[in-house]
Amino acid sequence: MRYFPIFVDLEGRDVLIVGGGEKALQKLRLLAKTSANLKIVAPEVSEDIATAGVPNLTIKLHNFVESDLDGAVLVFAASDDPALDARVAAAARVRGLSVNVVDGPAESNFIMPAIVDRDPIVVAIGTEGAAPILAREIKSKIESWLPAQFGRVAQHAQTLRRRVQDAIADPTVRRRTWEALLQGPWRNAVLAGEDAAADREFTRQLDASRSQTELAGSVTLIGCGPGEPDLITLKAQQHLQSADVLVVDRLVNPAILEYARRDAIRIDVGKEPEGDSAAQSDINQILVREALKGQRVVRLKGGDAFVFGRAAEEMAAVRAAGVAVSVVPGITAAHACAASIGLPVTLRTKVRQFAVVTGASADGPIDLDWSSLAHPGQAFAIYMGVRTAQHFRDKLLGAGAAPQTPVVIVENGTLASERAVATDLASLAFAIADSGIRGPAVIFVGLDWASAGLTRPDKVEVYGAGYPRDMEPAKGGAAAVHPR
Repeated sequence: MRYFPIFVDLEGRDVLIVGGGEKALQKLRLLAKTSANLKIVAPEVSEDIATAGVPNLTIKLHNFVESDLDGAVLVFAASDDPALDARVAAAARVRGLSVNVVDGPAESNFIMPAIVDRDPIVVAIGTEGAAPILAREIKSKIESWLPAQFGRVAQHAQTLRRRVQDAIADPTVRRRTWEALLQGPWRNAVLAGEDAAADREFTRQLDASRSQTELAGSVTLIGCGPGEPDLITLKAQQHLQSADVLVVDRLVNPAILEYARRDAIRIDVGKEPEGDSAAQSDINQILVREALKGQRVVRLKGGDAFVFGRAAEEMAAVRAAGVAVSVVPGITAAHACAASIGLPVTLRTKVRQFAVVTGASADGPIDLDWSSLAHPGQAFAIYMGVRTAQHFRDKLLGAGAAPQTPVVIVENGTLASERAVATDLASLAFAIADSGIRGPAVIFVGLDWASAGLTRPDKVEVYGAGYPRDMEPAKGGAAAVHPR
């Protein structure tokens, strides 16, 4: 972030605009909404500027001189003369003033964002000068989302802030009171201009908050999908924005946490394969402990919480403590990774069932129904199977699976670092070792593009041609030396 967004208090402050044409008029129209003392300096000004009727505007009809900068806190170089704009900017910088050269970000020390005005609510959108058209697109979408009278809600809230502060001492209860007001009937009444109804609802909500003896905590288990932030659900975003405590897994993309309140407590319980991690019993205790404090706890998990996410254990522990618990489903890693490379997981006439199995086990060797998985036409995805790929390969071949059964490995699915490798079952362990796959990865067995009448995407690597089938990967993950 090169440009740090701030809001400048212009109450009674001096702002200088140098220029008398269209560029200056555009800045005048925007700044006229403020309570600043505005001054335009130019040898002549357009009729639109002269007749603008801005009460806090002074027009000086002369060429710019450096003394015009006296007292100004913001300066806009908005003439149609690049040399003049450069001179204004240079003089302003010498004085340490903030100056914006219209259409000249390189000479400016601040730039103007696109603005959505719902006074006193103001939304500023910037692209650091890289793509103003994108900022305008975002502005248009926000404009359509925010009601025209949205500022009334903030204005009314400001008049009531002291009453809420005096009536409710506990900051958490106070915050939840405001959430109830700003997201419920009180807000709707204010937007509709029904002030009497708004006053009644405010009194009711304030009385309810005063009588609340203790806060009710809760736990929400959220599936965050495979990693791409845009794949979390709207419901997940809503819970993140209201959460007091975030309990976060290792595979949750940090960008997803940007949806949460900045003052939310964050507890990292990430589990590293074969490394240090929080025990599940400890995680359960954290969820219960924070919820019993009256906190709204959000447990963030990769993929979907109910697919190898230990959600059942956490739900049982939370419910046993008498705490309310809910689940927000997420896009499963298998489905997201398959979609990312255009790999169908079922086919109407060829693949009629699709399974999801785990490649990790906390209680010894993985024991699955190998004969069913090896059956022709069976397709499945292996989670957490990078380290146990050789075990899967041997068991499936031993159960009668064809060595040429198609396999696709997707690492870091949906992220910029995504890799996909297509191979066959016999080459599975070699493909992982030689390709440097470390995970997190999903391994698809029994699926391919040709069966669906599709072509393999160019981004998918191919591994396996010419490799001997009787070689074993060396211990430690590296492939054994073998002829090519």
